[in-house]
Amino acid sequence: MTQPAPKALALSASLLASISLAATAQARPMTPEDVAKIESIGAMAVSPDGSRIAFTTASLPDVTEGEKDGTVKQELKVAWGPDAARAYLPEDISPRAVGFSPDGRTVSFVWAKEKDDKRAVWGVPVDGGTYTKLAAIKDAHVRSYEWSADGSMLYLLADADDDKQRKTQNKAGFNARVYEEEFKPARMFAAKVGAEPDKEPREIALPGFVSGFDIAPGDAFAIVETAPTPLVDDSYTKKRVNIIDLGTGNVRAVVETPGKIGDVEIAPDGSQISLIAGVDINDPAATTLHLVDPATGAFRALNAGAAEAAVDAEWLSDGRLATIVHVGAQSVLRMYNADGSVAEELDPGDLILTRLDAAGDKIAFAANSPKHPNELFVLDGSSFTRWTSHNPWLADISFGNQRTFAYTARDGQQVEGVLIEPVGGAPAGGAPTIMNVHGGPEAHDSNGWQTAYSKPGQVAAGQGYAVFLPNYRGSTGYGTAFSKQHQNDYAGKEFNDIVDAKRALVAEGVTDSDRTGITGGSYGGYASAWGATALSAEYAASVMFVGISNQVSKFGTGDIPYEMYNVHSLKWPWEDWQAMLEVSPVFHVDKAETPILIMHGDSDTRVDPGQSFELYRSLKIRKPDTPVRFVLYPGEGHGNRRAGSRYDYNLRMMEWFDTYLKTGDRKAAMPAPRPTLAEGAKGAKPPKDDDKDGEE
Repeated sequence: MTQPAPKALALSASLLASISLAATAQARPMTPEDVAKIESIGAMAVSPDGSRIAFTTASLPDVTEGEKDGTVKQELKVAWGPDAARAYLPEDISPRAVGFSPDGRTVSFVWAKEKDDKRAVWGVPVDGGTYTKLAAIKDAHVRSYEWSADGSMLYLLADADDDKQRKTQNKAGFNARVYEEEFKPARMFAAKVGAEPDKEPREIALPGFVSGFDIAPGDAFAIVETAPTPLVDDSYTKKRVNIIDLGTGNVRAVVETPGKIGDVEIAPDGSQISLIAGVDINDPAATTLHLVDPATGAFRALNAGAAEAAVDAEWLSDGRLATIVHVGAQSVLRMYNADGSVAEELDPGDLILTRLDAAGDKIAFAANSPKHPNELFVLDGSSFTRWTSHNPWLADISFGNQRTFAYTARDGQQVEGVLIEPVGGAPAGGAPTIMNVHGGPEAHDSNGWQTAYSKPGQVAAGQGYAVFLPNYRGSTGYGTAFSKQHQNDYAGKEFNDIVDAKRALVAEGVTDSDRTGITGGSYGGYASAWGATALSAEYAASVMFVGISNQVSKFGTGDIPYEMYNVHSLKWPWEDWQAMLEVSPVFHVDKAETPILIMHGDSDTRVDPGQSFELYRSLKIRKPDTPVRFVLYPGEGHGNRRAGSRYDYNLRMMEWFDTYLKTGDRKAAMPAPRPTLAEGAKGAKPPKDDDKDGEE
């Protein structure tokens, strides 16, 4: 290769320097408005021959630019190479459950044409053309579907049939509901596919309440996931995999795993099944990979006891099993041979693999990194090639450095988490730091994309904060033994781990000890409430979301009492009422000096909003000088789904931390009740005097 002359080298260096300065000048911090417009990969499916990948781009309406509020919408696209994809449907169609027909000529999806229509299976030709209805159930929504081997049939999992008596009584005003009794099971049908969809699909009898199913190659059998009731508690503690005869619905075998059920897949030759499940009733999460004999239901674990978590698996055409495994805060792709031995393991670098699909010679992944949300990647040999590029504006964002950070807890336990440093690094004396605590606690934070409506992430980093996401005891990704360490120890070692993280980050020079805050949702909300009360001396500000404040009343008002017993408390409240009360934030309100913002969906069934009411009222009465605000989101459940609710949450969270954490002033006046919306958002400007109803 010809070497450039010295003058050319100097010119090149000067040019690179000017480009770098220009890039620096254009870089900007991330904002809540950016979070509101993020797009990512939704559903995905590889065509049978591996030549194409169907996927959806998932996003929320951009309420910051005046779009009408709503939930996630998806746009169907088909890709055939890196940055080579096209849309297949009009923008107003938001498909789900994307797949391919066995011949690869049709992309199938679930959709309801009109608002009052039932969801059905539709298809659009890969070579172009209009979309048509392939199969439907007259009186119910289709939840999911699978193609028969020859493509002539669609197997449909549909809702229960309409309750005509209830409809009639509702119209007459008799609309009372009997709690946890009026359940009707989903139904399974076999429907012919053709120019005229089968008007009378054949119903297949199913055992119990079915939540998912799959069809074996050649339609030899089906696997269905069932529980005694559709209650969330039963889905956690009593769900089982049944192997059934497709013709009769008779159960051939039951996979009697004792714990939770995760991903289930059938091998290409139908000779075995892969199953990610818990190892016992007290296992907090389905993270262990098993192989199952479909003839008998017998199963054996492949990675039991390993300090890792199996996340998703897919059988390959050559008989191997590709499995995404999270090892701590990172991920790997592990290939198993058909006999369960490990064939190879691939390191994706800074990518966090989250889902995969495979067919033909292609293995596709949804994967994210510290600098982008989930995108579509394809395995090329031993490397991962990016096929999609959403959010090009992320190139303009100045990111805080992100890395894993390990420390030793007070009892010698090694604990890890993900650290996001302030843009430009921490100043002398440390930066204001937000402890962002995940829920569960049977979950974990990976060293990938960590910015969302309820996760400060890079928005906070751009405003001078450090953010730490601790994988405290109880977290997955470090093995079942680690995830069980929090059991029978509410608010003990698990939350001490977060304080110990603070100490380690202060020693590292990252964190200002006097300006450390805490936030999180669900179990992370419990940690945030505990941090604002029992551990108030440690935290200058708290933002609690759908969190627990009273472990006694939580038992009677939530929908997972057995889950709480089996994998958290290991005892019932009545076995020691006082002990259960003492691990409740409401018990420690007398210590509360930490300004706390409490937010909750008013329709939450997991953690009843009464938990937030209790803490708010206790603080208002017992600690009137401690700043507290309670925000309810109408119609939202255990987490916000609507674009407006999410944007509002992000604004309020950052305003609260700016007011109390960044300044370190616990007695500052509270922010205004209404957050400042982006100029383009509806409602950003006050109504005109002659606009009586305030509408545009």
